[in-house]
Amino acid sequence: MRKFIPMLAMVLSLAGTAAFAQDALTSDILALKKSWAEANYGIPDKDKRADAMQALQPRAKALVEKYPQRAEPLIWEGIVYSGYADAHGGLGALGAAKKARDLFEQAIKIDERALEGSALGSLGVLYAKVPGFPVGFGNEDKARALLQRAIAINPDGIDSNYFLGEFLANHKDVPGGIRHLEKSVAAPDRPGQELADQGRRKQATALLASLKD
Repeated sequence: MRKFIPMLAMVLSLAGTAAFAQDALTSDILALKKSWAEANYGIPDKDKRADAMQALQPRAKALVEKYPQRAEPLIWEGIVYSGYADAHGGLGALGAAKKARDLFEQAIKIDERALEGSALGSLGVLYAKVPGFPVGFGNEDKARALLQRAIAINPDGIDSNYFLGEFLANHKDVPGGIRHLEKSVAAPDRPGQELADQGRRKQATALLASLKD
């Protein structure tokens, strides 16, 4: 019994430390996501939005260094680079898109279910939107497979349904696209992520309206 009590105290202490570390990671990720949402949805000018995304890159990299071997910071560094590539546009964005791809792939190797499968969905979007060979690495089949894996992990998510809905609508499956976009619009706001969710819901609503016209 005397040996058991110190061991129990040590276990509880380690559990408390792990919980504190998880809370800190969650807080840091939410702070970065808020800044990303402000740039992505609040800056209509693409050049200015690209500048804002570029400014977020050091913050995202710092999180990866702060939490080594965690998938979540890698996902968000990938999202920041992907956002920069989207805003920058053209062949000049291909380097950022490749960087984002590599980050998402690293995250998937660590934990493909992290952030409700966000790495899978975000990588699927890249494969769907980047030009194919010989210009880029875009691949419709890979995009579809990744987006379907993401929806299997998070079937009711606002992002997973938007990504798959957009992909299906762009690939001659309008009924499938509408079904997933309706689920995206109906998804509830996530605590601490209201700005991002409002922006995504606005995108889903606009695309849904265009498909129903």
